[in-house]
Amino acid sequence: MSHETIRVAIDADGIATVTLDRPEKHHAMNAAMIAELTEAAANLGANANVRAVVLASSGPSFCAGGDLEWMRAQQAADRAGKIAEASRLSAMLAALDALPKPLVARVQGNVYGGGLGLLAVADVAIAAEGVRLALTETKLGLIPATIGPFVVGRMGQGFARQVFFSGMAFGTDFALRAGLLHEVCPADQLDARVRRQTDAILKTAPGAVAAAKALCKRLGRGAEDEIATSIASLADRWESDEAQARIRAFLGEEATDGR
Repeated sequence: MSHETIRVAIDADGIATVTLDRPEKHHAMNAAMIAELTEAAANLGANANVRAVVLASSGPSFCAGGDLEWMRAQQAADRAGKIAEASRLSAMLAALDALPKPLVARVQGNVYGGGLGLLAVADVAIAAEGVRLALTETKLGLIPATIGPFVVGRMGQGFARQVFFSGMAFGTDFALRAGLLHEVCPADQLDARVRRQTDAILKTAPGAVAAAKALCKRLGRGAEDEIATSIASLADRWESDEAQARIRAFLGEEATDGR
C-alpha cells in the first residue's frame, strides 16, 4: 500500500519498520501523516507475521512536531474542528500505544512538540548522542495537551513539570532520567542497538508479549478521561487572544523566512 508521508517495510524476521518520510519538513506531522500512522498501527497490529515495529525517520530530524499548514488549518477551524483534529492526533497516539507488538523508536535526530508524543508511546526509545528535545507549545500560547496524557504518563509529573511549560530544549541525559528515552548511543551504533532489542523480542512468545503489554497498560495510566480533558483545554488555548496573536506572528515569520 502506497503512502504519502511514511514508508512501511517488513523483513523476513517479521520486524516492521515504519519510517516517517517528510525530510524536507523535518517529518512535521500533518493530517495525512496522522491518518497513515493510524492505519499502519491497525494493519501491523493485525498482522500475525509482525513480531515488532521500529518507528524511524529519514534525514537529520526525527520529528519537528506539527506541520505549519496543518496548524494554519486548525487556526482557521471552529472549536468543533479544532477538537476533531486534536482527537485524530490523540487516536493515532492511542493506536500506537495499544499496538499489540513491541514498538521501538529509533531516534536519530531532534524531537520537538508533538514528536515527543511518539516517543512517549514507544515501548523502548533509543537515541543517538547529541539529540535535542523540547516541548515548545507554550511559546505559541498553546499547551502540549493532546500528547499530555502520554508524555506525563511516561515521565511522571515531577519530570514533566521541568519541561512541560518552559519551552526550553533538553538533552538526552534528562530524557534518560525522565524515562522518555531508554538508551543513548553513538550514532553509528544506533541500528545495532535497535537490532539488539528486536532480536530479544524474536526469542519471546508473541501472544505472551501482547498480553504482557496489555497488562502494563491496565496497571498503568488510564488516559481516556485525561485525553478528553486535554483536548478541551487545547481548544480553549487555540481560542485565546494570546495564542491567536502568537500563532499569527509565528506563521507569518515562517512564511517569510522560507522554513
